[in-house]
Amino acid sequence: MSDRAPQPVERQLPTEESRDLLALVRDMIQREIAPRAAAEEEAGHFPREIFALLSESGLLGLPYDAEYGGGEQPYEVYLQVLEELAAARLTVGLGVSVHSLACHALAGYGTKEQKAAHLPAMLGGGLLGAYCLSEPASGSDAASLRTKAVRDGDDWVVTGTKAWITHGGIADFYTLLARTGEEGARGISAFLVPGDAEGLSAAAPEKKMGMKGSPTAQLNFDGVRVPDSRRIGEEGQGFAIALSALDSGRLGIAACAVGVAQAALDEAVSYATGRQQFGRPIADFQGLRFMLADMATQIEAGRALYLAAARLRDAGRPFSQQAAMAKLFCTDTAMRVTTDAVQVLGGYGYTLDFPVERFMREAKVLQIVEGTNQIQRMVIARRLVGPETR
Repeated sequence: MSDRAPQPVERQLPTEESRDLLALVRDMIQREIAPRAAAEEEAGHFPREIFALLSESGLLGLPYDAEYGGGEQPYEVYLQVLEELAAARLTVGLGVSVHSLACHALAGYGTKEQKAAHLPAMLGGGLLGAYCLSEPASGSDAASLRTKAVRDGDDWVVTGTKAWITHGGIADFYTLLARTGEEGARGISAFLVPGDAEGLSAAAPEKKMGMKGSPTAQLNFDGVRVPDSRRIGEEGQGFAIALSALDSGRLGIAACAVGVAQAALDEAVSYATGRQQFGRPIADFQGLRFMLADMATQIEAGRALYLAAARLRDAGRPFSQQAAMAKLFCTDTAMRVTTDAVQVLGGYGYTLDFPVERFMREAKVLQIVEGTNQIQRMVIARRLVGPETR
């Protein structure tokens, strides 16, 4: 509709290397991801070939140690890469975030032998990971999970069902949280399970309102044997490992949300400057101009919030509260901005001819995954006033 092309986001990056990295990502997006995004999402196609390319290019292990094949980039750089990928296609951006989440336990809590044996293939060897915490009856209350791992000699035998698993059924490895001891958080341990393990199967993918290209499925563990050498951390340490991973993962979701919101704003600005009504572009009307200004301000605030949390993480300082705030604010912002983008386009915004309806459908799931926004408010409030009284 308009000759006004969206301008790339001006980013504050710490090094020349990181600026080159963003240029590489943007080039890959323009060549390989953006041109196919709409059609492949509508067809429900998962772009495994894109993830192979990302792995080959070193983009699946950006925040991890170079010793094991990672990019050793600070989180503030990694998250901005995620934002760019999610703006082009959320299936890709969120998929990279989930893969990074699946690598977190081994990278942070594995032994040197475990890292040497598995991390290089996970970070740069073409493998794709998934994270198995939620269950059909255990979502927000993750400490009540029921999947069991029972010791049998040098193995653990895993039985149970996991739910809402991104990359479920197609992943090459799963970071699994299972109950090995007492009820509650202290009885949970973490395991690294191969995707082709005997007794492991996936249900049909969920039929979702958005992110149709990203498979989400239940996983069934029917007596899956996992060697004790694939247990990550100490017995009973799994829940602490899971919470640590989620703090970082929430920043990934925040960055993805800002990416989707930015894509929606770019589309709305392009349409508003090209669409003529009453003899002039609709961008001339103050009501619409103010709407665009509010959208841009919310996006900039969300970006600043997730980057501030990332810099705390990079400095080795506590960032749990800030991660929860970033996830909460950025995903709520994505929902508001994408809804407003549909409104800017009017009837056209409700059609498949423009991508804003897809952005709106995709934004909704970001308010839910990796801890609903109600859970984020609980996390923040506990830091402010302490735990709830019972």
